[in-house]
Amino acid sequence: MADYAHPEVLVSTEWVAGHANDPYVRIAEVDVDTKAFDEGHVPGAIGWAWNTQLCDTLRRDILSQEQFEELMSSSGVTPDSTLVIYGDNNNWFAAWALWQAKIYGHKDVRLMNGGRKKWLAEGRELSPSAPQIQPTRYQAKKADLSLRAFLPQVQEASSKRLASLVDVRSPQEFTGEILAPPGLPETCQRGGHVPGARSIPWGKACNEDGTFKSADELRALYGGEGVDGSKPVIAYCRIGERSSHTWFVLKYLLGFDKVTNYDGSWTEWGNLVGVPVERGAAASAKG
Repeated sequence: MADYAHPEVLVSTEWVAGHANDPYVRIAEVDVDTKAFDEGHVPGAIGWAWNTQLCDTLRRDILSQEQFEELMSSSGVTPDSTLVIYGDNNNWFAAWALWQAKIYGHKDVRLMNGGRKKWLAEGRELSPSAPQIQPTRYQAKKADLSLRAFLPQVQEASSKRLASLVDVRSPQEFTGEILAPPGLPETCQRGGHVPGARSIPWGKACNEDGTFKSADELRALYGGEGVDGSKPVIAYCRIGERSSHTWFVLKYLLGFDKVTNYDGSWTEWGNLVGVPVERGAAASAKG
């Protein structure tokens, strides 16, 4: 992992197995399938449900600072804890949790490379029960909104080509053939993509075993679509979770300076009145 710009943000399954009982390490699992944790998890890990614990359930928003502090406190996390997050689907929602932790200034937060998939494939120990947690009194930093893109920024970037827009959804979502992945309820009125966006599905950043591809492979993947870090990058998907995975790759593995996650994503853009929508495949990066 030394070829990444910031290899310290990843830990191996071996590292996690060796630190499961470390009092300075807290491990959290975040899955698309919120029932997976109860079927067995990394010993000592706590489970966070993305749809109830990692979002504001009354407003469409990420956690407020107070809500984030409550989650960390109830999870036994301190500002000095090494927080390791992993999950199913190649760390899809684990990256969403890491992104929020970085917004609120948690210094040492990492992903377990390969996530739940690799842990299971290696036949490592699973625990059926949640650990006993000693609550803390966590104090977060003020939200760092430089990590987050909002609608006006995306509209300006699209109309003036001020940033590279990366649509990380499936090709079928990008072209407008479907509105959302099967079985997922959050949707939109119009299919398609933000004008000027490049289609680079989030999963292309991962190997078959769920680990991230090498830095050279990642540079070729994004660079082939004209995304090389020479100008700001805005990643988006449907509700901001898959794009947080791409945000992580671009910011920490490739070291791009200006990368933001547009978590309003297509469920915001595709429901707006009067905004432009493109359909079909994008032109080539050189076109």
